[in-house]
Amino acid sequence: MTSPAEILPGVIFYSYLSTERKEKACLWNYHTLILQVSGQLILETSVQHISMIGGEMLLIGKNQLGTLTKTPLPGGNYETIVISLQEDLLRKIALEEKLEADQKYAGPPNILIPTNEFLQGYFQSIVPYARSSGAEMTDEMGILKVKEGVKLLLLALPQLRNFLFDFSDHHKIDLERFMLSNFHFNIPVEKFAQLTGRSLAAFKRDFQKTFGSAPRHWLQEKRLNTAKYFIETKRQKPSAIYLDLGFESLSHFSHSFKKRFGIAPTELNSTIIE
Repeated sequence: MTSPAEILPGVIFYSYLSTERKEKACLWNYHTLILQVSGQLILETSVQHISMIGGEMLLIGKNQLGTLTKTPLPGGNYETIVISLQEDLLRKIALEEKLEADQKYAGPPNILIPTNEFLQGYFQSIVPYARSSGAEMTDEMGILKVKEGVKLLLLALPQLRNFLFDFSDHHKIDLERFMLSNFHFNIPVEKFAQLTGRSLAAFKRDFQKTFGSAPRHWLQEKRLNTAKYFIETKRQKPSAIYLDLGFESLSHFSHSFKKRFGIAPTELNSTIIE
């Protein structure tokens, strides 16, 4: 089995099977349901910190950035199943079931789903397909399993109707607050524009007004200044922070840092041993 292995391409896939601890920055374009089979998953966003273990379910809201930390059981595996609740399918379910949001959802963007016997049964019915990489699942069966999952979520938490079936346009959000909370994520400027509810041109225009700088230049400066603070004040090693600050490699980080400050990050504090 490869990891991750798709069950139904683009909708359900066996997210991860590993014996090693991993940390990953993620962008969720769609509402996403995570079934934790074994091990521990920690989700961190700018507004939430959520931990879950085997047997639990988490619903992640669309248009978010976050970090996932995946820790296997001692001497065992880390396993998850991920179901992407894509908007086209949710629209179809809304039409078939005559569902619609009747008010704006005002709860948290990420929700631990309280367990019940129906959701537990659903959970167990998905696992065999995941472990066979979907070999026995047709597209029709996969769509039915997604629909079943959505209906069971609504039975467990009726207020999710307003969470799942609000198809109104994504309005502009506070650009300054969003960027200060999420600058460290290594994603294209186009994605930042999308997540703040703007076209790329509008994003660049609003960004210039807000920060007095172009997005790419500001991101580079913000990340490097934050790195300098962490190294000087928090006494952190460059190798421990460069990924968390959006740099693709340690060499790229070191080159950019020296170009900006005239000194290599490893030389900045002589007491920090790389």
